[in-house]
Amino acid sequence: MNCHGIDPTEPDAPRASAAVDNLRGVVVLLVIAVHSVLAYATHAVVNPWPFDKPPYLWRTFPVIDSHRFIGFDILCAWANICLMPLFFLVSGLFVWSSCERNGAAHFAMRRIFRLGPPFVLGVALIMPIATFPAYAERAVHPQLGDYLRQLCALPFWPDGPMWFLWVLMTFDLLVAGLFATSSRARNCVRRLAFLAGRTPFRFLAGFFVLSALAYIPLGSIFGPMRWFQWGPFSFQLNFIGLYLVYFGAGVVIGASGLERGLLEPRFAPRWKELLFAAAALFLVWLLVSAKTFTAPAASTAWMLADAIALVPACFSCCLCALFLAMKFGRVRTPLLQSLQANAFGMYWVHYAVVTWLQFSLLAAPFPAVAKALLVFILGATLSWTVAGALRYVPIVNGVFGPSQRRPYIVAIALPPPLTLSD
Repeated sequence: MNCHGIDPTEPDAPRASAAVDNLRGVVVLLVIAVHSVLAYATHAVVNPWPFDKPPYLWRTFPVIDSHRFIGFDILCAWANICLMPLFFLVSGLFVWSSCERNGAAHFAMRRIFRLGPPFVLGVALIMPIATFPAYAERAVHPQLGDYLRQLCALPFWPDGPMWFLWVLMTFDLLVAGLFATSSRARNCVRRLAFLAGRTPFRFLAGFFVLSALAYIPLGSIFGPMRWFQWGPFSFQLNFIGLYLVYFGAGVVIGASGLERGLLEPRFAPRWKELLFAAAALFLVWLLVSAKTFTAPAASTAWMLADAIALVPACFSCCLCALFLAMKFGRVRTPLLQSLQANAFGMYWVHYAVVTWLQFSLLAAPFPAVAKALLVFILGATLSWTVAGALRYVPIVNGVFGPSQRRPYIVAIALPPPLTLSD
């Protein structure tokens, strides 16, 4: 399982919704939390698999600690089915307004600039740093030269969380191309946006049906763990269709404007019903999914059942997250604004920070919860600091967000100690 990603939004995009802005910052912290606990999940392999031999399980569990806690398995399972679709949904919210405001060609060039270089540099620089602990834990006498030799000899190039960037860029360019070349597509999006605002339940029903059609066939064929990998390009085979549907739904919802249509505050009171439904449907999927591992003789039937159960669980969780943001996230504070401004940089560097923190704590006699909490707090704080520092570098501050004005803001904007429930 890989659970990564966040939308690196345009710094000059209009900030019409504090709720959406804050949601983006919160999901960055969730990404860091999930990667912080992977080393301590009970479903990780018992012994580290060799770095240079298939099936290269270190791509999912780069560091494997002997201290485990089953609660982290539940967090990882939730993130695996809900977090990435939510990322793509939120990422699509600003696309249509950006195309209308700036033109499709300008939008496309800006997205290539904001996503292309971070993907290339992330794969070339960040991932070798992040991957070294996976090699060092599995090597008898780890050496930098031997690591680079084994890394270059792999039949792929590790991309880790960076995969999200090239997939998101592809989706952005697809929408920009349709916007520029097809008046029928523009009119269709406008009609769907109107439908989402006037008859939201009808729109959501269509959204749900499309997500089922996009996921169930691929999920029943490929199962939950199959990845496509070509060089540094990868994506999860069962989820790619679902990601596109959720991204498209975000485009349509955002075409009405932020805090309009489905994002209107009037929908927020439904968060309680959705929270209950999301928890119940997630539990159903969790029980069904467990059978795909414990009943291999019926694996085909259970894979189909797993795919069917995942669709409503994912749908309710993502919708619940939007409504919770509208209910509780409509505030602006300096800390939240700093989090939103540094979110992309935090996402870009956090994986290397987290893996090295986990590696450094392997010999520590702490329980799994204490280790994971320490990795999360330090990982979020250090990633936040590095992301803030990157915004002072003239050549990259246009990519990672608006430039800072005063150097001491980085220190002032550091978050207080965070917990997994924050």
